[in-house]
Amino acid sequence: MITLRAIAQRTWPATISRLRLSFAGRVFVLALVLRLLPVLLTARLGIGLDDMFQYDMLARSLVTGNGYRWYAQPDLYTISHYIQFDLSSVPYDPKGIPTSYRAPLYPAFLALIYAISGLEWRFFAARLAQALLGATLAPLTYWIARRIAGTSRDSEELQGTYKAPRGPGVPIPLKEGNAEKLAALIVALYPWLVLFPLGLATENLFTPLLALAILALLRAGESGSLRDWALAGVALGLATLTRSIIVGFVPLAVLLVPKNRLRGGLILLGCVAALTLPWAYRNTRLHGQLTFVENNLGTNLYLGYHPQGTGTFQFGISLDLVPILDDAERNRRGIEAALGFIRDDPGRVPYLIVRKLGYFWGLEKRPFVYFYSNNYLGHWPDALLALALVGLCLPFVLLMPLAIIGVLQPFSPPASTGNKQGARLLIALILYFAGAYALILAEERYHLPLIPFLAAFAAWGAAQVLNRKRQSSQRRSLWHPALALGLIALLLLNWGLELHRDAPKLAAMFGPDGNRIGTDY
Repeated sequence: MITLRAIAQRTWPATISRLRLSFAGRVFVLALVLRLLPVLLTARLGIGLDDMFQYDMLARSLVTGNGYRWYAQPDLYTISHYIQFDLSSVPYDPKGIPTSYRAPLYPAFLALIYAISGLEWRFFAARLAQALLGATLAPLTYWIARRIAGTSRDSEELQGTYKAPRGPGVPIPLKEGNAEKLAALIVALYPWLVLFPLGLATENLFTPLLALAILALLRAGESGSLRDWALAGVALGLATLTRSIIVGFVPLAVLLVPKNRLRGGLILLGCVAALTLPWAYRNTRLHGQLTFVENNLGTNLYLGYHPQGTGTFQFGISLDLVPILDDAERNRRGIEAALGFIRDDPGRVPYLIVRKLGYFWGLEKRPFVYFYSNNYLGHWPDALLALALVGLCLPFVLLMPLAIIGVLQPFSPPASTGNKQGARLLIALILYFAGAYALILAEERYHLPLIPFLAAFAAWGAAQVLNRKRQSSQRRSLWHPALALGLIALLLLNWGLELHRDAPKLAAMFGPDGNRIGTDY
């Protein structure tokens, strides 16, 4: 008689062997080790920036049983040394003020970690969990890139027998057709993705959820599986509860995934609605007016269109609305003020949108400049400081030109074996993200959730560059290289202007007291 134990003894060794040989498993381990190193080296590091304090307040309120509240009396007392709050606008409770300003899932995630670890070591525990989550991006990118390149075959991949196609029309000339491995390694090694688990920031949860959603949508586009549609809906619903800006992409996803669109789209929309509407109902009841997952659009628009602003977060302007503790009132005033700014000077709007796009695609140095110049990291020798700045900025500078070449490939002959529909889904996501933030408020960290998809395109772009001789005899489109060069030139111009603008600040950082100049974020 065959028992479960006998079956396990026969099947588990083979399964474990395949896992050990799996590239996805190996790149996950590499990514995890790299992310754990800075976490372990900064075990007692505190937190900085208002966002981090707010997420921590909300998580502590949840774990102590006080509900989704912030600015409890001890926190209010601490912060009142810097900001004078208007307590007359809300019925103040020493346990804190019920809020809808922040989306709930990331604070709930932190609260779960705090409940397990206790409050004394909560930051270290959260960073460990975030390192684990961040490491999943490497295998997720690998699987996404395989589907974009058109080399994914689930059953053959599991058995390890699949070999990528060869030939002059195949855009994967890297060794053994493994451009997808390059994409995964880019994400595993990418400096800001390695360091981001140190911060209490929604990107740590939002980025893996978004990658999982895109992978499920790509799978649904290949098979039409309702299970994949449902997985995509759950992941997008959870992502919306983490950062609600992604909800506008949901209908685009339904339109761009062709197989089983009617039933699958209904399932996806139903999953997103089932996850988000209960919280929207809670917020609506809290304020007595229609409110979605989070209530900070007014603040962001106020910052994005302020006459003294440039379209990005600026500390001084950000304090204008902070003293208002009624979220609905703060949101209303912010939207009204922003609309007033636009009416008073409509000609400035295109300028601000261009500036916001520049910030969105900017060099990834702002968090480091803030933390170093405010003495969180101590004083560094000039050589080490220069190496850190170059090391943090250079990967993005190298990534983007190759990503642009890869992004344009689906629209350029010769026809390839790549998954053009999947590529267009990713392109739509990138354009949606950049466009949405260009209309509201932008920072360079907002492009971080796109790095896995940009890495997939960059690997594809590297394949095109290495394969150019093999394609020399084939018909080429002139607009493809021309547009690629134009976009790359715009990026270089943007980065050059950014460095010129920040030159005095960067020069001061290299001075004898550069770690104490106290720049604003």
